[in-house]
Order: sequence, then C-alpha cells, then structure tokens
Amino acid sequence: MNLIKYLVSNFYGQKMWMVFLLIWPFIVGTQSASVTSQPHMEANAILNSGWWNTSDAYFNITFLCTWKEIVCNKAGSIKRIFIDSATTSEIHFETLNLSVFHNLEILFVYGIGLQGTIPEEIGLLTKLTDIDLSHNSLEGKIPPSIGNLRQLKNLDISYNNLQVSIPHELGFIKNLTSLDLSHNRIKGQIPSSLGNLKQLDYLDISCNNIQGSIPHELGFLKNITTLHLSDNRLNGNFPISLTDLTQLLYLDISNNFLTGGLPSNFGKLSNLKIFRLNNNSIGGTFPISLNSISQLGFLNISNNLLQGKLPSDFFPMINYAISIDLSDNLITGVIPTQFGNIEQLFLRNNKISGTIPQSICNARFLDYDISYNYLRGPIPFCIDDPSPLIGNNNICTNKLYDKIEFQPCPSRYNTKIGKSNKVELHVAIVLPILIILILTFSLIICLKLNHNSIKNKQADKSTKKNGDFFSIWNYDGQIAYDDIIRATEDFDIRYCIGTGAYGSVYKAQLPCGKVVALKKLHGYEAELPAFDESFRNEVRILSEIKHRNIVKLYGFCLHKRIMFLIYHYMERGSLFSVLYDDAEAMEFNWRKRLNVVKGVAFGLSYLHHDCTPPIVHRDVSTSNILLNSEWHPSVSDFGTARLLQYDSSNRTIVAGTIGYIAPELAYTMVVSEKCDVYSFGVVALETLMGRHPGDILSSLQLASTQGIKLCEVLDQRLLLPNNVMVLLDIIRVATIAFACLNLNPFSRPTMKCASQSFSTELTPLSIPLSEISVQQLMSQELKALFHIGNL
Repeated sequence: MNLIKYLVSNFYGQKMWMVFLLIWPFIVGTQSASVTSQPHMEANAILNSGWWNTSDAYFNITFLCTWKEIVCNKAGSIKRIFIDSATTSEIHFETLNLSVFHNLEILFVYGIGLQGTIPEEIGLLTKLTDIDLSHNSLEGKIPPSIGNLRQLKNLDISYNNLQVSIPHELGFIKNLTSLDLSHNRIKGQIPSSLGNLKQLDYLDISCNNIQGSIPHELGFLKNITTLHLSDNRLNGNFPISLTDLTQLLYLDISNNFLTGGLPSNFGKLSNLKIFRLNNNSIGGTFPISLNSISQLGFLNISNNLLQGKLPSDFFPMINYAISIDLSDNLITGVIPTQFGNIEQLFLRNNKISGTIPQSICNARFLDYDISYNYLRGPIPFCIDDPSPLIGNNNICTNKLYDKIEFQPCPSRYNTKIGKSNKVELHVAIVLPILIILILTFSLIICLKLNHNSIKNKQADKSTKKNGDFFSIWNYDGQIAYDDIIRATEDFDIRYCIGTGAYGSVYKAQLPCGKVVALKKLHGYEAELPAFDESFRNEVRILSEIKHRNIVKLYGFCLHKRIMFLIYHYMERGSLFSVLYDDAEAMEFNWRKRLNVVKGVAFGLSYLHHDCTPPIVHRDVSTSNILLNSEWHPSVSDFGTARLLQYDSSNRTIVAGTIGYIAPELAYTMVVSEKCDVYSFGVVALETLMGRHPGDILSSLQLASTQGIKLCEVLDQRLLLPNNVMVLLDIIRVATIAFACLNLNPFSRPTMKCASQSFSTELTPLSIPLSEISVQQLMSQELKALFHIGNL
C-alpha cells in the first residue's frame, strides 16, 4: 500500500493511472502467493508422488486436509502424514518430494512395502518430532542428515533392509527418547555418539549384523529403561558402564559373542525386570544373589560358560513369580535349599552335584528341568514326573514311574519326606508294631498304584522329556516338550502341512500363542543311519548360523523313538508352492519376486563367505526357499549341507534336487560353493519365469535359444511393470541368473559377488526390455554393467 500512495502522490495524469492498473494484479498476486504457495507445493508433491491412487473416483486433492492420512495446520499446510495401508502396488520413497513439507511434524509410513532409500532431504524437515518407517522394504543407509532433526523424539526404522552402518550423526538428536533400528542388516559398530542421547528411554538395535564391542558410552544413558542389543555379532566383555543404568527394566544382549564375566557391581541394576544374556560365552560366576535385584521376573543366561557355585541365597525371596534359566553352563556345587517363589527353573546340562533338596516339594514350580547334571541320592516322593531329572546317573527311587526307570535306593536312604532323622529312628524302632497297619493299607496302596499306572498308560505316550538331546534356544521362555505334543495332539495328521522325503512338517500353536513349524522324522526311518545323520547334520548347521535369510531353528529333540526340529513358522510356505499356484503367483508381483531372489542371494553369500568353515547347502531349490507373511525368504532344509574343509578333497555322493544340481557334480563328485551358485541361478530364473527353466537349460548353447527375448520367458501371468527401475532390476536378476548357470564353474560368480551386484546403482539402458535377448543377457557388456564378476 505504501507503493500505491507513492504513485498517487507523486505522479499524475491518465497514463500514470494506466500504469498503476497494469501493475496492481502483480502486487495482489505477490501477496496471495505468499499465503498459498506452501499448501500448493505440498499438494503438488502429493499428486506427483504416486503414493496415492489418483485414478480413484473419490480422489480430490482439493480436500487433502480432510483425508484420514493427512492432518493440516490452520494455514492448510501439512503437519502430519499417517499411512498404514498401501493405496498402490509399488511405492518408492524417492518419488515423494519431502523437501516441501516444511511444517511436517509426524511422518508415519508403516508396513506398506515402501521401497527405495531414505532421502537425504529428510534432514530439511526440522520440525519433525516423530518418524515411523518400520515394516517396509527400505534399503541402503540411514542418511547422516537425519542428525539435523533436533526436535525429533521418536525414530523407528525397524524391519527393513537397511545395510550400512549406524551414522554417528544420530548422536546429535539430543531430544530423542526412542530409537528402534532392529531387524535390518546394519553392519559396522555401535557409534559411541549414541551416549550423547541423554533423554533416550528406549534403544533397540537387535537382529542386525553389528560387530565390535559395546561402547562404554552407552553407560551415559541414565534415563534408559529398555536396551535391546540381541542377535548381532557383538564381542568383547560385558561393559561395566552398563551397571550405571539404574533405570533399566529390560536388558537383552542374547545371541552374540560376548566373553569375560559379569561385573561384580551388577546388583546396581536393582530395577531390572527382564535380563537375557543367553547364547554368549560369558564365564566366571554369577556375582550376586538375585535378592539384590528385587524386581527381576525373568533371567536367562543359558548357553554360556558360567562356573562356580550358586550361593545359598541365590534364589530371590520375593512375592511374585520369577523364571530362571541357567542351563548349558559349567555351574558346580549343590542346589540351594531355599527356593523362594520360582515359576520356572532350568538348570539342565551343568555340573551340579549333591542331592535333590526335599524343599523342592514346597516350591510352586510351573516348570523345571535339572536334567543332565551329577545329582545323586533319592528322588523326593512328591515328584510325580521324573522326566526333568533324567541324565543324573546316581539318583535313585523306590517309587514306580511309567516309562522311565531309575535304580532302586539302598536301604540307608529313607525317601519319605517331612521327617527329621530323629523321627526316622523312632519309626525304625516301632516298625514291627506297625506291620499290621501296613498290611491293612497295602491293598489300598496297591489299588492306587494300579490306578495311576492305568492312567499313565492312557495318557499321551510322548509327554515325557525323554530325548537323549532336547534343547531350545532363541526363544522367549521355554518350549516344553509336553507343549509340543499337546499342540500337535501327538503329531496328528490334522496338523500336518507337508510331507518330504524323510519327514513331515506340522504347524503348532504353543500355549503362549507362538506358532512354530515342526519337522518330524518318520518313525520307521528314524532307525536308518542315513536319515538320522541328515537330521543331526541339520541341527549342527543351523545351531551355528544366524541370518535373516536362513530359516530360524528354535530347538530340537533327537531320540531313537522320536526326532523333530522346531522352526520359525513361515506363513506362505515354499517358493515352489507360491509359483505354481495361480492365485498366489498373481499376488507375487515383480517387486516381491526380485526381493526374494536378493534375499536368497544374501543368505547363500552368508553361508559361503561369513561362516568358518564355509557351508555349502547342496540342495538349493524353490522347494527349500520358504516365505513369511511379508514375502521375505529364508533358505531351509540343511539335511544335506556340508562344511567345506580346504585341506580335503570334498568328494561326495550326488545330493540335491534334480533340475537344480550343478552339471559338474555328475563327473567330478567334488562339492564346492559353485554348486550352490548354479542352483541359485536356476531358482532365480524360475522365479522370473514362474516355471522351471528346464527347456532353456537343456538348450542354452543353441543359437535358437539364445535368440529368445527375455520378455517372452517372463511369467506371463504378470503384466510387465511400468516402473523403469523395476524393469532394470528384472534385467539385472536375469543377467546374474545366466551368469550363475555357466557350465564352467570357474566362470560363475561367487555368491558374494552376486549379492553385492544387487547393491550397485542401476544405470538406465539404451535398449528396451522387449528387445533384450538371452544372448545379450549372457554378454560381457551386461555383466560389466551390473558389476558381475567371477571371483
């Protein structure tokens, strides 16, 4: 308006008014643009993102502030985005221009299959307080620019495919209270800068590939209540600084490679409720009585190297129930006689000696296991199920048990409970007087024993933990043997979901709600050495390896009368069953198929290059690739797997599935990683084609076959994608597949090379997919373009 007054007061005449009328719209337009530009830019970003289905009849960008996924401020600028269901089939993060959302406070994009990488531009949104990108398919790295988000309080990028190390810039976000990076493939070490996050309450970086030691700087997180570091490759000692985290309620460092012992001041963690340290190499003795950790409700330090004796007051005298698992250690001494209120007690596979205390009859155990120790003496009469005591060769009883036999106790033992030595002496003196009474009640006792015997025989024949080997790990709580039998009703056929060459697979839901898959060896084959060795081989292999693309083994039971393995349940079954079911194959779109091939490559690369000695699977096929509900693959069935020894010939009999076996095995009989590489090539090609590529493999060297176009062999049940990057990815997978199918094993790429090529940036091709032939897929030009070598 000052400009208008100036023009009016200093200029005159009709021409000046004409000039004024000409510039007035520009003045008004400038003022209007300053008000509406931000919402307009945001609306354009929404329209161009491809995240919303613009073809929907109800789609109206004008009313975006009324959408359930969008919340705007009073000026109409977007401040919150909530998306938890996909509106289109494929969504890429890079297609949303994040840089325009200057007022965005909350970004919630959960479980919609979001692809691509997290853009660096996210660091420009300085008003962000909450980010949740979990349960998607994001790859690459966490951008360092995220450290600019100084108002951020909650960051969750769990359950993705992030691969690069944690950026130290995360330590700049001083207001952060919750950080979850779990269930990715993050490498490198834990940055010490995380110790700067003094407001942090929750930290979860479990289920990754993080190495190195736990930085002592984590001891600076004085407000933290939950710390998850499990299922990584962490080594070194348990940091003393962690005992300064006196607010900790939940601490999980299980399934790592920690050594040393627990700090002597561990009792400072007086508020700790759940502590998991199982499956490490922690030695020394447990430094305290559990009474000093008065809130503890769950303790698992199984599968370590703990030594020494348990103190007499080790078990806490508390009012609530506690679960304790110290199995598979080197603990000596005797079982303390004061038990407290213990719900579960597992001390199996230690070196505990002495007798079983009579006070065990006063404990209110829901479950316990003190098998495979060096216990001696009588079994207390209160024990009706002696299966938790097996493997203690010097215990005895004069009580009859069904199925399980123990040596009778010598006369010097009086196994009746609740009597002092003095009373026992009096009983011995007056025993002749009581003979008549004993005879009177003998008939009643015999009838009762007979009744119990009949009852036990009618009960489930397999409800005892009668395995020579029975072990469970990597699981919250204990999977009781009895639970397995009850959940499957003694492996009733109704629970069978598949039958293989030497076993059947059952689906079982445990009392805790956990669903597992059980592979049970056929009874008549359990006695055959070949099948027995295959089962034990699978246990040996899977108990040593941990990878998100290798099927997770929870435990096993190996006994001459029953053998089964307990796996993580994969909801969608095998890749083979999906590809050959038209309905599922249509749902199994190109992006999902490409991710499955990549996941298999990562799993095999881990076996070949990250295990010592290397492991060759020897039976890679679509039947042995399992898919979970989110279409993530896991390599399974390690019955024929082999550990390579470089100082031996590695000669073997031919093992594997016909159609996937490397051709050189037929005449060299020498197993190598390149055998798996060939099988992977078949699986990759079959995934793209939707059928086994046998006709192409048999005539691969013929000119007529090499002239076939790639688009002609792709699964015709799916339309070709309209996304250029997906098309390029299909070409890359096909190129890798044909490189792996080279008849010369020395010319095939390694699985490490194949998996690394999936991480390289895609370069646009000058030739369309419709013109690419099999011959071009086998050319050196495309191999070089996708960085596929043979080393």
